Amino acid sequence: MKRKGILNSHISKVLADLGHTDLIAIADAGLPIPDHVHRIDLALTLGIPSYRDVVNAITDDMVVEKVTIASEMSTHNRDVMQYMQERFTNTDIQEVSHEEFKRLINNVKAVIRTGEVTPYANCILQAGVIF
Repeated sequence: MKRKGILNSHISKVLADLGHTDLIAIADAGLPIPDHVHRIDLALTLGIPSYRDVVNAITDDMVVEKVTIASEMSTHNRDVMQYMQERFTNTDIQEVSHEEFKRLINNVKAVIRTGEVTPYANCILQAGVIF
């Protein structure tokens, strides 16, 4: 049994396999996920687990050098936008249109689906290195 960190074996495997600049996404319950992209579905009920809980757990265990979000987050979900700015104070946050965001999902190693039911609560995390 692991002593700390991510217990979900599917997420642990994805994180352990990441190389520099590889991408993963954390998504709300409604983001369309292409069939060819690996889906790790954590959604249990509406709001559980929350987007913030999952982002916190993942980023406690992953070096993130860049974050991509939908530009619509700043006008349609200000609470999550504020959270993202506070969580990633020393990380480049790139904003793209939601349509472009959905296209970028095609390039991620995995999408971790949460139970979040607020608009545009999605991000793509680019792996950094510890050295």
